Amino acid sequence: MNLCGYNQDLSVADPLRQQIREDLQKAADSTPDAKASAQAMCQFYKDHEQPEAWRTLSQYVSLALYSNPVPAFSIRGREADLPPDASYVQGILPLLQKFYSNAGLEQIWQKHREAYNRFTERYHQPVAKMLFDTEVYLKLPSAGYLGRSFTVYLDPLGASNEINARNYAADYYVVISPGASASLKMDEIRHTYLHYLLDPLALKYPTNVKRLEPLLDSVKNSPMDESFKDDISLLLTECLIRAIEVRTSPGKPTEAEREEAVHAYMAQGYVLTQYFFDALKQFEKDPSGLRTTYGQMLTNIDLGKEQKRAAQVVFAKSADPELLHPSRPMEGKLLSTAEEKLYAGDTASAEKLAQQALDEKSEDAGRALFILAQVATVNRDMQGATTYFQKALQSSQEPKVVAWSHIYLGRIFDLREDRAAALDQYRAALTAGASLPEAKKAAERGMQQPYEPPGHSQ
Repeated sequence: MNLCGYNQDLSVADPLRQQIREDLQKAADSTPDAKASAQAMCQFYKDHEQPEAWRTLSQYVSLALYSNPVPAFSIRGREADLPPDASYVQGILPLLQKFYSNAGLEQIWQKHREAYNRFTERYHQPVAKMLFDTEVYLKLPSAGYLGRSFTVYLDPLGASNEINARNYAADYYVVISPGASASLKMDEIRHTYLHYLLDPLALKYPTNVKRLEPLLDSVKNSPMDESFKDDISLLLTECLIRAIEVRTSPGKPTEAEREEAVHAYMAQGYVLTQYFFDALKQFEKDPSGLRTTYGQMLTNIDLGKEQKRAAQVVFAKSADPELLHPSRPMEGKLLSTAEEKLYAGDTASAEKLAQQALDEKSEDAGRALFILAQVATVNRDMQGATTYFQKALQSSQEPKVVAWSHIYLGRIFDLREDRAAALDQYRAALTAGASLPEAKKAAERGMQQPYEPPGHSQ
């Protein structure tokens, strides 16, 4: 993009962006093959430019998150499951592959690799502190979210502080471009992290959530994103997230400022924000975590009262754009739902849906087997889990499935006191999960000491 005319916010960009742009231009001019491949790639880019620069960037971010690592430049999963914006620019992949080879992009990456590492070092502490503070406020540790991932990518080649957030099934991504200043859009990163933590909770209480559906009639004429008007679960979670943001924002220190922010969200259509804002005042005094109190919060919602309150809201003419847009999951509908049910603790439904996907051969068999293995693990069926994890390894090439299957098998072997076999599995997980921070961390832990289940004591 930078080679082909993407110049957004260059004047306030980190110096690294300009350095890389100069190296890219030299590489593109270095040989006739490099020049030809650059011209073909840039023609495609110009043909698929959007009216706004941020939309142009957004579609390539979606494509990148759905692509396998270089130098393959291939789609992960099925092409039919690509998000629409990524599908629109998918044709650039073979052109990228040629340019990558002809221009020697690997050498340019190696040259600037340490600079990228310094970005990570600079921003790791503030991001880690924000995540930690969020978990402390909610009393909700993310350690219980195995199989899910939250990843922040720092990309200095985009417009300064441009941010893209994605939710693909159980994986949440934030892609942000730091500028010359040292600050990041921490509120936006936290917003996505709150989705990562809270999205599964509503799935645990389907009956309580469904009874609130009449509220959707109250927001039909609101200016918020249409997705919230059709799904009470999405609306519920978004209102809770916005209430949490108001309660914890250092930029709104007084109660009057907080109430004003709540009213603004209500006017956009997030009509349960006031309820959750009030409920959080009590939650903050309670030693119990949100996972424990969430169900009672839902039970305490007086539907009639909230309908009356919503009816009195004068909706604004416009709403803040929602940062996080879920895309169609690669696994397809059955496995996506099965995964959601599993994280919500409904193992019976998860098993049924995963088995259906396997029987119908309609979706990724490796992913279905992995879900069945996780169900068996939760049900303490170690023999069944072992069989399913082994079958998943035979059926899947997806790094996440392969890495976590090896990790779970390593833990099972540790519990059987077969340390040699466990170490083999952790080593395999390290190889498969090299690009997956959580999997790599879990495998390294397994290498260091035998696995012990939570709550185990000597």
